[in-house]
Amino acid sequence: MTGTAAAGAGDGFLAVDSGGSGLRVVLGVPGRGTTAPRESRVPVRTGPRGIDPGHLMEQLVPLVRALEPDAGVSGLGTAVVGAAGMATLGDALRAELPAALEREFGVRTVALVADAVTAYTGALGPRPGAVIAAGTGLVAIGTDLKSWRRADGWGHLLGDCGGGAWIGRAGLEAALRAHDGRPGGSAALLARVEESFGPVRELPGRLYPRTDRPAVLASFAPRVAACAESDPVAGGILREAARHMADSAAAVCPAEGEAHVSLTGGLFRMGAALLVPLEEELERRLPYARRVPAAGGPLEGSVQIATELAQNALSLPGDEAMLYVVTPKRG
Repeated sequence: MTGTAAAGAGDGFLAVDSGGSGLRVVLGVPGRGTTAPRESRVPVRTGPRGIDPGHLMEQLVPLVRALEPDAGVSGLGTAVVGAAGMATLGDALRAELPAALEREFGVRTVALVADAVTAYTGALGPRPGAVIAAGTGLVAIGTDLKSWRRADGWGHLLGDCGGGAWIGRAGLEAALRAHDGRPGGSAALLARVEESFGPVRELPGRLYPRTDRPAVLASFAPRVAACAESDPVAGGILREAARHMADSAAAVCPAEGEAHVSLTGGLFRMGAALLVPLEEELERRLPYARRVPAAGGPLEGSVQIATELAQNALSLPGDEAMLYVVTPKRG
């Protein structure tokens, strides 16, 4: 299926989730499901112009070609690309990716979507409310189905408060306080740091030169959770993380009408040590919002948006930075 042959004749869609661990891609047809996902393990580069559209296409093309034989589509008419960093680093994608997708695959309708929006859509679908997406970082996103609101997601140096890197850093700081004899330290966390990283005097040299510092910090978050039940400092870190999460959710959740709140992301696999205080904080901050489990993740959100676009029935609000749609020019 070449771009030329498929142009204007596509009954299928392409759905992409681009995140910190690479791409996940499916092809599908509305009402007939999708292929199994294909993955790359290389994150899309960012540079002076933001997310690199050329590098994204380099990874995307072979994944799509590998999926085509099993997809059962006559062509690709619609593509949805959900990408981490789209809201703040997506200018080059918006400028170049729709034309690149049309040249390569014949796609005419394209949605470039912030990963927070695909996470929301995968979790709640077209319902008003708020979603907390928590992994290495943290962002909350909400909508009243008229516009989008976003809170945090500023990265590990400026925010992502309550996310995995934030929890890990707080745990490391508490360990170093114990090592120094300063107030607020945790001997239990100091022992976990030495198990994970070796002597604490070597920690700066092990951490600061790394280009993947957020992931390294987040790798310590489960060790904080493991100490939380027996160590008051570790437990306090997770309670503070829960307060930050609830603050972000309250900042974006619609204040009027029916609202739903859902959680998505790998951080919540830490279990009760985080979820129990978070449920308490959400009940305190958003007592009117109905808590519902996430139906799916960001890739499922991309699929849902692609299905609605292919059927000309998009129910979510558009936004230049968050959900940017390009459709064929008429005439």
